[in-house]
Amino acid sequence: MTTGAALLIVDVQNDFTEGGALGVDGGKAVAAGISQHLAQHAADYDMIIASRDWHDADNDNDGHFAPGEPDFVTNWPVHCVADTAGAEFDPGLDTTPITHHVKKGQGAHGYSAFEGVTDDGATLAELLTDVRRVDIVGIATDHCVRASGLDALGDVADVRILTALVAGVAAEPSQAALAELAAKGATIV
Repeated sequence: MTTGAALLIVDVQNDFTEGGALGVDGGKAVAAGISQHLAQHAADYDMIIASRDWHDADNDNDGHFAPGEPDFVTNWPVHCVADTAGAEFDPGLDTTPITHHVKKGQGAHGYSAFEGVTDDGATLAELLTDVRRVDIVGIATDHCVRASGLDALGDVADVRILTALVAGVAAEPSQAALAELAAKGATIV
């Protein structure tokens, strides 16, 4: 029987907040907002999971890094390389309450947090086995939040996207991502 609740924090990393390699407007505000949410609601969650892009430094990560000019659709500038400042959490995010860390994109594209693993090899789906509800927050609404939310819908009974705590690359695709998630069964809060 599934009972618990989890918070999934998607990719609130230096390279995805303002000033980063793929900085998203509003990213730093999302980091601060998530920290405030955790200060008020951490006890409401049985687990708090944070995902991070954690790309290899010595290859193109299966075409994820553009060899020349990126198209910003299927390939991107170099970002979130493992063990670099860009891959670290934004300093505005309080990581103290985080109970599990998932790294994704290790040698691959890795948009969904469900493609990642913990340092001991557990998948996100395995972590969420007994979870009834997952609240999703983070960056970017139109990419990794969307992909993580769609995958969560296959594993968790109740998926909620907390829209005050997400930031997208662009308004139109972010709204389209939220509409798609709602149409597939997510609750947009």
